[in-house]
Amino acid sequence: MEKNLILAINPGSTSTKIGIFRERNLLVQETLRHTVEELNPYPLIIDQYEFRYQAVKTCLLQNQFDLQQFAAIVGRGGMMKPIAGGTYLVNDAMKQDLRIGYAGQHASNLGGLLADAFAVEAGVSAYIVDPVVVDEMQPIARYTGIPVLTRRSVFHALNQKAVAYRAAKSLGKSYTDSNFIVAHLGGGISVAAHACGRVIDTNNALDGDGPFSPERAGSLPVEGVIRLAYSGKYTEAQLRKYFVGHGGLIAYLGTNDGREIMARINNGDLFAKEVFEAMAYQISKAIGAAAAVLDGKVDAVLLTGGLAYSKLLTDYIQNKVRFIAPVKIYPGEDELLALAEGVLRVLQGRDEVKIYV
Repeated sequence: MEKNLILAINPGSTSTKIGIFRERNLLVQETLRHTVEELNPYPLIIDQYEFRYQAVKTCLLQNQFDLQQFAAIVGRGGMMKPIAGGTYLVNDAMKQDLRIGYAGQHASNLGGLLADAFAVEAGVSAYIVDPVVVDEMQPIARYTGIPVLTRRSVFHALNQKAVAYRAAKSLGKSYTDSNFIVAHLGGGISVAAHACGRVIDTNNALDGDGPFSPERAGSLPVEGVIRLAYSGKYTEAQLRKYFVGHGGLIAYLGTNDGREIMARINNGDLFAKEVFEAMAYQISKAIGAAAAVLDGKVDAVLLTGGLAYSKLLTDYIQNKVRFIAPVKIYPGEDELLALAEGVLRVLQGRDEVKIYV
């Protein structure tokens, strides 16, 4: 049986997405949704492993795919040690760090573990591609002004790097010979400076650093944060949830649903329009800062993520930043394709596989 397919597995908090590809061509895509009741028996993310494994296996059987058809299995990378970007072989060191949640607990920690299990059965290698802990920041970008605090690189590396590869190809260049500013616009927002294949500066989108977003408060005035922290009105957990989860558009407008906000704007809600434009304004400022990081040598500004479908948002940003470089829009975040593309670059000899240590 010819091994010419790639299985991509992307575990999220309440779903597991799988994609089956022949090179870049998507043959099957399934979203396996997991209810709160189904997940309740598992107090830790790692405890969900067997449940999710069986869900993926059942889906493969229902779609009549034999594991012997797969040339490689790839999973979403999780919260491991900081690593350079690229496609990594799943090895024992990686599996150990995914099991313990080296940098935190997240459903994506299951990606490499599930990929490894199916790869063993298929007799092929398992991989992960560009996890959120990709860290290629230059030393000067890590300073904060307080020696005990260091800026961290936690961003939408998988989607950012995938669209940067695509943009470079569209320009007739390689990613390693290109300079891009990439803004991922989703529930969290990350804006990164890509210099010749490395992300040399970015905001920590997980903690809510940078522009405010649909769910995150963004960078905040320090004095105000101190006052809130010692006001007696909030526990640490409540304040953390306020800043990351209930900040940004939710805090101002009571929702993170872009469709609802656009409907309010179209119905004449001037406050909703101002808040939405304020978010676009902060994104534009961050793109301008990234241009300075790249010394103004920018091949293109790339807008991606779910909010990149909003013409109001992308038009506002384009009007602010098009003086820097041409703006290209890649709406959505096709993570399954990004995973498959990362593996293809290795299988086709365009990239070298990396080893996690």
